[in-house]
Amino acid sequence: MEPFRLVSQAKNEPPALHDRAMDNLRYIRETMERATAFTGISGRGEMAIGVTALLASVAAARQATFNAWLAVWLAEGLISLLIAGWSMDRKARAVQMPLVSGPGRKAVFSLSPPIIAGGLLTIVLVRAGLTSAIPGVWLLLYGTGVITGGMFSVRAVPAMGLCFMSLGAVALFSPPAFANWFMAAGFGGLHLLFGAIIVRKYGG
Repeated sequence: MEPFRLVSQAKNEPPALHDRAMDNLRYIRETMERATAFTGISGRGEMAIGVTALLASVAAARQATFNAWLAVWLAEGLISLLIAGWSMDRKARAVQMPLVSGPGRKAVFSLSPPIIAGGLLTIVLVRAGLTSAIPGVWLLLYGTGVITGGMFSVRAVPAMGLCFMSLGAVALFSPPAFANWFMAAGFGGLHLLFGAIIVRKYGG
């Protein structure tokens, strides 16, 4: 028989102190991002959207057909998305906070479904000849998205969403002649008002 041999197990070397510290810092940062509100919404960007919306309302009011009116507001919607994305990215860079952080990602994903639903409903309403309902539907759905996305932002954002929903509800039951006024009041006036609040209270 061969003699017994004591074999010592190789000890696993503990991770370096630097690696453990980095892991702890990463965990703390991710936890704070999940727990804190997303403040990357730019008040100045919201105000710029309000200005372009007011200009769009003036241009839309001069159109002779509904299709031309709709085209003006669709173009304004695209311009607004570009302004919002650029201004949020700029503010996020200024505070050294990634735009695609946990709360920021949640805010964007919360706003996206109502916007997509609004686009699909617009097609349905145009085909059904119910074009007078489009401004109210747009305001309602945009307000819904702002409220849900605003749960991860400062308090002024969900308050703005509630105002959009209220305006949309009134627009649905108002004469079609006032449609452009509601669009101007919502996408123009409310963006200017709450954008100014964000600039004053939440730093730009």
